[in-house]
Amino acid sequence: MLSLWSSLSDTNPMFFPKGIDFMFSSDTLIDQSSIQVAYHNVGKLNSQLTSDLKNMEMQIERARLMSPGKFSHGKKKPDCLLNMIKNQRLSKVGSGKDVRHFEFEFVSSVIEYEVGDVLEVLPSQNPAAVNDFIQRCNLDPESFITISPRNRRKQDPIPTATQMVPIKLKTFIELTMDIASASPRRYFFEVMSYYATAPHEKERLQYFASPEGRDDLYQYNQKERRSVLEVLEDFPSVKMPFDWLVQLVPPLKTRSFSISSSPLAHPNQVHLTVNVVSWTTPYKRNRLGLCSSWLAGLDPEQCVCIPVWFHKGSLPAPSPSLPLILVGPGTGCAPFRGFVEERSMENPSMSTAPVLFFFGCRNEDNDFLYRDFWLSHSKHHGVLSEEKGGGFYVAFSRDQPRKVYVQHKMLEQSQRIWNMLKDGAAVYVAGSSTKMPADVWSTFEEIISRETRVPRESAVRWLRALEKAGKYHVEAWS
Repeated sequence: MLSLWSSLSDTNPMFFPKGIDFMFSSDTLIDQSSIQVAYHNVGKLNSQLTSDLKNMEMQIERARLMSPGKFSHGKKKPDCLLNMIKNQRLSKVGSGKDVRHFEFEFVSSVIEYEVGDVLEVLPSQNPAAVNDFIQRCNLDPESFITISPRNRRKQDPIPTATQMVPIKLKTFIELTMDIASASPRRYFFEVMSYYATAPHEKERLQYFASPEGRDDLYQYNQKERRSVLEVLEDFPSVKMPFDWLVQLVPPLKTRSFSISSSPLAHPNQVHLTVNVVSWTTPYKRNRLGLCSSWLAGLDPEQCVCIPVWFHKGSLPAPSPSLPLILVGPGTGCAPFRGFVEERSMENPSMSTAPVLFFFGCRNEDNDFLYRDFWLSHSKHHGVLSEEKGGGFYVAFSRDQPRKVYVQHKMLEQSQRIWNMLKDGAAVYVAGSSTKMPADVWSTFEEIISRETRVPRESAVRWLRALEKAGKYHVEAWS
């Protein structure tokens, strides 16, 4: 806005005869936040409040209804709560990867799901980080609050009864504000600059918020993935009001995982296959993924309730009569574990269509996920056995001088793949969203072109038609 006014003043000095500095001081040029926080005397609230607070699902719904943050779906209340009953490491210790198999039981209500569905998990934040944030911002964790838009517009929905029930400030922070994982946006630094009392901090924050400081802000903030708490600790003179924090702190988002179990094989349970995310920043700071590291640190004996949502992903559950070509390197094998389990549970009197599965990992000894499971189903008339018309093919990319990936194994089975495709097979691909999906698509192009002796362009059209018919599905994640 200051740049705009400067330009207007240059265009016509009559706009600001005494200069823009006289009209608008950059130190005071800040509006109120768009939301307001009301504090309540808990002693005067009705008794329903205390009993409601014991209900975790209600607390989550209340907090997320009040929050101005945008969440991934409209449902604020979790579908149910799960309890972890198994936490098993699948990858070898020292392999450089930490992949876990988690098993959960339903504890609040049983939700019906299908193979190929996705589970969204709301992670818990580190209690020490939450306490540090509350102390740093000089907040009362035991106070009760309600949050609402400061200037409600006509099109804004009328607050529900749930939104009007106060919630404990600490609980609201724990359930809705990502204070120790997500990085704040540029506007956070701009607002901070108005509440900095130390001149050198104010100057630095104003620089970060300016167009000139954009690159340095990127290096300091996004590239280092600094959290809100870390930024606030770096600028100790800043005393930002809680309403601004509620508005500007990134929302605590759910994390989505492909379900790796079949409800037929595991009634009352749901399984996940999770890579524990970790990386090193340019300044050699070790970082961990919030949700995956929290799940990996849980002890099944602790009986921690985990709020979750179920929804459809990109992989529709196939009928038993549909032939399948599955490609799932790494944790991309997760949904296909459920597919194979489901096929193995089908009525033996019913004929099931063949399944080809192409799996890939770095080393046979280090990260061959679910090795015994796949091998058992590839023998003795199992779902992936040759007797059933199926097959299991695995690529170990680092076990030989020349790297071998799933697409190389697919080319080795070129004729079988084409025979299944022309017989009506559906293709399912899952895994990393980097190069893998495009490479697998290109491999299918090559196989179709080779086996039918048609130009590559014709193979592309054939694949596009397969995709349009709902028989080529991809679920990829970064």
